[in-house]
Amino acid sequence: SMNHTGVVEFVLLGLSNSRHLEIILFLFLMIAYFLILLGNFTVISITLVNHFLHTPMYYFLRNFALLEIAFTSTFIPSTLYSLLTERKIISLPACFLQMLFLFYLGTCTFFHVATMSFDRCVAICRPLHYTTIMNNTFCLQLVLACWAVSFLLMFPPTVMIVQLPFCDPNVMNHFYCDTSLLLQLSCTDTEFIEGLMLIILIIIIPGTLLVTAVSYGSIIITILYIPSSTGRKKAFSTCSAHLMVVRIFYSTSIYRYIRPAQRGGQDSDKVLSFFFSVVTQMLNPYIYSIRNNQVKQALKESMLKAFSNSLRLE
Repeated sequence: SMNHTGVVEFVLLGLSNSRHLEIILFLFLMIAYFLILLGNFTVISITLVNHFLHTPMYYFLRNFALLEIAFTSTFIPSTLYSLLTERKIISLPACFLQMLFLFYLGTCTFFHVATMSFDRCVAICRPLHYTTIMNNTFCLQLVLACWAVSFLLMFPPTVMIVQLPFCDPNVMNHFYCDTSLLLQLSCTDTEFIEGLMLIILIIIIPGTLLVTAVSYGSIIITILYIPSSTGRKKAFSTCSAHLMVVRIFYSTSIYRYIRPAQRGGQDSDKVLSFFFSVVTQMLNPYIYSIRNNQVKQALKESMLKAFSNSLRLE
């Protein structure tokens, strides 16, 4: 009863079966996407324009902002379109392309989070050596390494998945083309690919979590030795905000991906994926960058300059 050749498209069940709920989700997702774009484009522009923000920390944040824009743009516009039009069909090539970019950019995100935590660790724990260690060449090498290692990790399983035959039913209980669900729809045995994917995910998620945890652990220990209570409070305030995002980011991704496969797709998986791919991406630019006093000051200066220029034109 299974058709090995007829599958040319997949049906994505989306976020909900209720039309009323879909309208609410469309509005929420549209606002979330707007905030993601606004926050990240603000970070990119303000760190490029203001010379005081030409430091390693903002260099990494600028790259991270660019990565977040690319990652969310891979699936949110298509999800918005499906919510608005109720069209839940995606072609086989489009599904593969979406899976490829989500896998690659998602992997890059984990490595960038670990890189930024390492940068903050060096800045707080070894402030006198910070500029020597985090020089322009090393910062560029770290960013390029994030992109290169991500590509090397995702390329083999992606090639294997693209070459798989797929059968009816072609229904995927998700709002984007998820790698694990694609494997479930294949007509052939995917045990080797699933094992390879698990090994890669363990390298990516717990591996980068270890770097992030060690970095923030070192930061917290260093903060405890700050003699000023005001300094400790300020440092802990910033650190706790970062840790909140990291906690949500890693807890959802670990529960979603580092566990035994559940056949058929679960509604809980969609909720976790939504938190991982939308909610944390929406919070990141505001917690990591815009709430920072230096960025706030740079924004005020830019707005005042723009306002004064407009008055001169009048």
